Amino acid sequence: MNKKITVLLAFAAGTGLAQAQAPSADGISDGVVRIGVLTDMSGAYSGNVGPGSVLATRLAIEDFGGKVLGKPVEMLSADHLNKTDVAAGRAREWMDREKVDVVTELGNSAVALAVMNIAREKGRMTMVTGAGATRITGEDCSPNNVQWVYDTYALAKVGTLPLVEAGAKKWYFVTADYAFGHSLESDGTRFVKDGGGTVAGTVRYPFPGTDFASFLLAAQSSKADAVAFASAGADLQNEIKQAREFGLAERQKLVAMLMSITDVHGVGLEASQGMTFAETFYWDMDDETRAFSQRFFKVAGKMPTALQAGQYSAVLNYLRAVEKSGSDNVDVVMKTLREMPIRDAFARNARLREDGKLIHDTYVVEVKAPKESTAAWDYYKIVKTVPGDQAFMPLAESQCKLVKK
Repeated sequence: MNKKITVLLAFAAGTGLAQAQAPSADGISDGVVRIGVLTDMSGAYSGNVGPGSVLATRLAIEDFGGKVLGKPVEMLSADHLNKTDVAAGRAREWMDREKVDVVTELGNSAVALAVMNIAREKGRMTMVTGAGATRITGEDCSPNNVQWVYDTYALAKVGTLPLVEAGAKKWYFVTADYAFGHSLESDGTRFVKDGGGTVAGTVRYPFPGTDFASFLLAAQSSKADAVAFASAGADLQNEIKQAREFGLAERQKLVAMLMSITDVHGVGLEASQGMTFAETFYWDMDDETRAFSQRFFKVAGKMPTALQAGQYSAVLNYLRAVEKSGSDNVDVVMKTLREMPIRDAFARNARLREDGKLIHDTYVVEVKAPKESTAAWDYYKIVKTVPGDQAFMPLAESQCKLVKK
């Protein structure tokens, strides 16, 4: 599947989203800025990213006015099927034949790592908004890449450590058996132990999964205080539902290492009430988040996930950087992104670090009980705001070769 959409809209005066600047024909390499959205359109993560991330990209392009430096902005989209060979083939085709400038979303860590290498080889850019392995801006970091929304270190630290400190000392991990799951488990284990807890055991299941009975029974028999799901999307929803059916929630704390608002919607408040986890966006935080989310809702029929809001932010700021720098050259754009202010409906108190990680506020949220929810999609209570420099890995611990120590 390969869709191409050219957005040519009149510049919306007074929006404040695109900065007026004299066009520079020489600044755009082939007269068109092309953005490729490579995402999971049909698999386990499609609800968290997929069509919603394509929509978020379109909204960002529309908000910018449809042009940059007087040249059209073109979007392509494709389904990577959560397969690295499919993703790599599509990325190469886009860069070689379609002259795509930036490939974005990449909502699968194995896919993201593969496409990042191709982009670096070909002098193009990647913006990872849907994948969270710490390797992406750690040992496998690239000067041509950004990781915009989250990583497993921040999710584990913000979502796990407070529970350990509150008394959940013995943990058991049910983990998706690929790069993302491994990274969540590894970072979660670290913070469980940092908080004085222990890991009673772990089990890894083939991704994607549907029947988690044997894994959940093992977790139940461990008598762990907390059962952590190092997974996401449809897998996570099935795990929570089946864990409730087996009665795990009666004696053990169910912990989602990565949960989105669509997961809560899919599971329902009755099953997910009381769960706490780390989030990077909530549609009902303030007027700015509500305005963006209501526009998204009118088209999608649901509120955006953090990954979809982050996709909007990444694309919008990419276009801002192209215009501000007067070029779509990847080195120039990356330099500009690191230097310019970043603020929108998603990114708060944000800055792009030298390892390519966007540092921004992260939130501890708790899912409301059914009786506390007063309207559709009224699902979260924001328990705490964690500044980015406290949530994300310090540069002193980074294994990225771009970091000067």
